[in-house]
Parts: sequence; structure tokens; C-alpha cells
Amino acid sequence: MKNTIYIVIGILVVCGIVYSIVNLKKNKKSSETTTKTEESQEIKIEQPTVNTNNSAFSEKLNQTKKGYPFKAWREAFFEYEMEQYSEENCNAAKAIFDNLIAKLITLGEHGNEKDKIALFEKAVNSLNTLDNSVEGLIETGEREDLCELIDQITIASGLNPEDYADGEGIADLWREW
Repeated sequence: MKNTIYIVIGILVVCGIVYSIVNLKKNKKSSETTTKTEESQEIKIEQPTVNTNNSAFSEKLNQTKKGYPFKAWREAFFEYEMEQYSEENCNAAKAIFDNLIAKLITLGEHGNEKDKIALFEKAVNSLNTLDNSVEGLIETGEREDLCELIDQITIASGLNPEDYADGEGIADLWREW
């Protein structure tokens, strides 16, 4: 009788272990399937909204931010106590360029040239206003920084800077600095 009880208990233990292993495998497969399903659903959701051409265009424009001179301007504030390069003023100039780039991205690579030019005009006029409100903000070195940056953004947006202002660049159409 004791042997029979031990055998039954052994069988129950073995069955419990087998049952646990089988359920563990089922749960793992179910979890993998759910994850794969969720991943494929995410991909399906993202695919319609991602335009590879606009993505490359966006990346090209965002790369121009590496040419932002505002950090160097801020360093001049600390090193030479040049008050015009305060964080507030540098952030205002940076915001003008961030806004220009964002609007060009929204317009898209194949956007109308006139619409792109209008965005540059607005940005340059905003820089004019900023320069008029902050004495000494855009001097010779800063002007060169900004014109070079605007030329880079012009190229990234699909326009040629040499096509504007007798080859001087699009900023020269409106800049007062």
C-alpha cells in the first residue's frame, strides 16, 4: 500500500512538472506571438506616416544644426564678458533657425520654391529685428557665421544660394546686418 501511494505521488509530481513545462512553453510562444503581433502592428501604424524622402530631407536639414554658432557666441559672453551674447539672446537667434528648419521640413523637399524663399525671408527679417533690439549682436564674425549657416540650410532645402542676390546668398536679399 505504501508503495502504491509513493507511485501515485510520484506520478502526480511528474505530471505536475510536465504540465508546468508544457504551459511554460505555451505561454512563451503566446508571448512571442503577441510581441511579434504588437511589433507588426507598430510597423503597420508607422509605415503610412513615414515618408523616406521627407525623412532624408528632414535629416539633411537637421544636420545643418551642427553649424549653429550660438554655443561659441555664449562662450564669448563668459570669456570676454560680451553681454549681447547672453543665453536669452543666443536662444532667440537659435529659435529663429529652429523655426526655419522646422517649417522647411513641414513644407517638404518638393515644396514650392517661393514658399521656401518666404520662410528664409521671415527668418532673416527676424534676425534683423533681433539685431536691432540687441546692440552689437551681429557684427562681422557673427554675420559670416549666420550667412554660412543660411547658405547651408539653403542647400539642404534644395535651393542654390548662388541663385540669389547676385550670387551672395539668399540672406543678402533682406539682411540689414
